[in-house]
Amino acid sequence: MEVKWNQEVVERFPELAVCLGMVKGITVERTNPKIEELKAQIIEEARRIHQLEGLKNNLVVRAYRDFYWKLNIDPTKIRPSGEALLRRILRGKPLPTISTVVDAYNLASLKTIIPLSGFDLKLLNPPLQIRFSKENEKFRGIGMVTPIMLKSNMLVLADKTRILCVYPYRDADATKITQETREVVIVGYGAPGITEDQLKNAVEMTLKFIEHVSGGETETIKVFKP
Repeated sequence: MEVKWNQEVVERFPELAVCLGMVKGITVERTNPKIEELKAQIIEEARRIHQLEGLKNNLVVRAYRDFYWKLNIDPTKIRPSGEALLRRILRGKPLPTISTVVDAYNLASLKTIIPLSGFDLKLLNPPLQIRFSKENEKFRGIGMVTPIMLKSNMLVLADKTRILCVYPYRDADATKITQETREVVIVGYGAPGITEDQLKNAVEMTLKFIEHVSGGETETIKVFKP
């Protein structure tokens, strides 16, 4: 699995990077005791370490917020996914229960504050590409009944046939993980100021969590830069 970079993206964000990891042979369940135990542990840890007041000054949160502004996205209205999950539990709300695998990568994102995606490998059409959207390009995210029309120059992750993610906060419905999924690709999304080690750590943690709650075996982890 390779990631290619559109030249316009390279020129505008030469320091950007993403990390991909793959795990095969998993069994996806709605929930099980292992994921519930992991949730309790990580949520308790996050509430002990972080406070809602001043969260915007966290260095990782700050990096993604600054990146959002450069993408013409208001991060106080559309939160980077890692920050959104952390804010949710700091407000005393539970994390959504989707499936063992999705919940596992949400927990890794919550813990590291790095935005992450998970895709069903068999539904992808590689190579993947980081590029800008075209005017009125269609995208149907998870939970959307009908597609939306994207504006031009929105940063996206795509394969040869469709947009997989509006970088880095909304995943496509067509390639989402379901209980039929057996092979998963995890993507950790970088931003200026986020190191390769931070991205790799987030993806490694995700795959470790998935193996713990859903079995399987990690195949590869790789950082891609322009």
